[in-house]
Amino acid sequence: MSNTHEDVRVLVVDDEPQILLIMRYALETQGFQVLSAPDGARAWQSFSREKLDLVVLDLMIPVISGVELARRIRTASDVPIIMITALSEESDRIRGLEAGADDYLTKPFSPRELALRAQSLVRRWRGQRSDILMNGDLLIDTGEHRVFLNGHGVDMSDTEVRFLELLAQRSGSEVSYQEFLNQVWKTVDQSGGKDMIKTTAYRVRRALGGDGSEWIQSVRGVGYRMPRRSRGESR
Repeated sequence: MSNTHEDVRVLVVDDEPQILLIMRYALETQGFQVLSAPDGARAWQSFSREKLDLVVLDLMIPVISGVELARRIRTASDVPIIMITALSEESDRIRGLEAGADDYLTKPFSPRELALRAQSLVRRWRGQRSDILMNGDLLIDTGEHRVFLNGHGVDMSDTEVRFLELLAQRSGSEVSYQEFLNQVWKTVDQSGGKDMIKTTAYRVRRALGGDGSEWIQSVRGVGYRMPRRSRGESR
């Protein structure tokens, strides 16, 4: 989504002025038109008046809570909702998702990741192609070849990002060594190819933290696979 897409309207809701400013800046730099509200009551008034493409709201807002506001919105619209919370407990994330939120971020969050998740949700809702791949807490911006995990940027080479992109695109399925050579390295030459792929897999795992095995699983004699994951599963 470039800054020419100024028809995309987003309502952001938070009682902390600084957080509102951060969210407004993050979204406006990606071309969103941003409306804001400091509490649930005024947010509901704005929602009732305006045609919106996305709502970003904090779980702990005054007057009408974020959970109750999400429930009200869901009775009237299927507009995408991102829930923001300072609480990291799984029960709080579940409350937001059960109320109708499509995605969530926990404070402190990366403004860039907020913008990417917003872009992906709006495009999916509008039936457009997205340049964003999401699997659990892993997010890949395929346009800019950037990776985020748990809201933090992950430093990787372009080849390593392409390797991860292919796995994410096929999450839940095996990707063969030959497919890695064809699509990541653009070659059919298998001489030394398997060792090159294994080295890349090792580096990507290390970049993702720990041994990275929860994201990249070896499939003996075949290649690798990335399991499908839920948000918060890797925390």
